[in-house]
Amino acid sequence: MKNLKTLFFLALSLIGFLDSAYISAKHYLGTPVACSIFEGCEKVLTSQYATIAGVPVALSGAFYYLTVFVLVVLYLDTGGKRFLLAAAHLTIAGFLASLWFVYLQLFVIGAICVYCIISAITSTALFMLGLLVIFKKENMMVKT
Repeated sequence: MKNLKTLFFLALSLIGFLDSAYISAKHYLGTPVACSIFEGCEKVLTSQYATIAGVPVALSGAFYYLTVFVLVVLYLDTGGKRFLLAAAHLTIAGFLASLWFVYLQLFVIGAICVYCIISAITSTALFMLGLLVIFKKENMMVKT
């Protein structure tokens, strides 16, 4: 492993993938998610904002997290910093999407989905790591 930050990048993207994949699977299976912390999961996940053309928004989240994971693995395998930089830049889009979905939960839907919040926290942490990669001049993650 290149260093601890790279490990966090992988771990967070895996957590985000598993979270989003779980929500997506529950959508396609037609079964409710296990939600005991907040009562709003079903309200959020069955709202008009939970799907686009019948496809769960969580599925796009799963693809996002999987893409970040694969890009970091490619960086580790090849040492090509372009892969890590691509993952870092992709976290900007993930963070902005998370902001939008948290806004929808709080101010439009009026309910909170714990799985969505896990994704938002994961996305925010990935974004912060991504900023380190993008802006830190002597970044230990990027092979020079």
